[in-house]
Amino acid sequence: MNTDTADAPYEVRWAREDEWAPAMKMIWRTFLRYDGQDYTEEGIRNFFDFITDDDLYRAFLRGEYQVMVALAQGTVIGAGSLRNRNHLSLLFVDGAYHRRGVGSAILIRLCDYLEHELGERYISLKAAPYAVGFYRKLGFRVVRPEAEYSGIRVTDMVKIL
Repeated sequence: MNTDTADAPYEVRWAREDEWAPAMKMIWRTFLRYDGQDYTEEGIRNFFDFITDDDLYRAFLRGEYQVMVALAQGTVIGAGSLRNRNHLSLLFVDGAYHRRGVGSAILIRLCDYLEHELGERYISLKAAPYAVGFYRKLGFRVVRPEAEYSGIRVTDMVKIL
């Protein structure tokens, strides 16, 4: 799927093995810029440990942790991932591409995949404080109020497909 932003076209598709490291670096950079101030040092460390975990990478290689990327001129500008079949694990877009439809495009593709290829009826996620409004605009609803787990603040949300 090609989608035009105000500046340049981007492509949304499943990630390839060589895109894992660039995707995780973009996620880390974006997390620190937009989410890090909402987390304790423990939460920041736990988030970093999660995205750099070798077991997570091996799960990706086995197809058990699916990652969709958005690329502009070959550079990863966004990424979203699924775990436990229908749980959105990560959705991050490089700050330079915020409010240009990149995150929405990734999420729409993931929801279409879940609904039409896997027959899922809903998608769940744990939203960071910065992202709750974004997910609400895309049809997600809060199912549990914000809570903190190991220094990470999240709000449980769900969308019926």
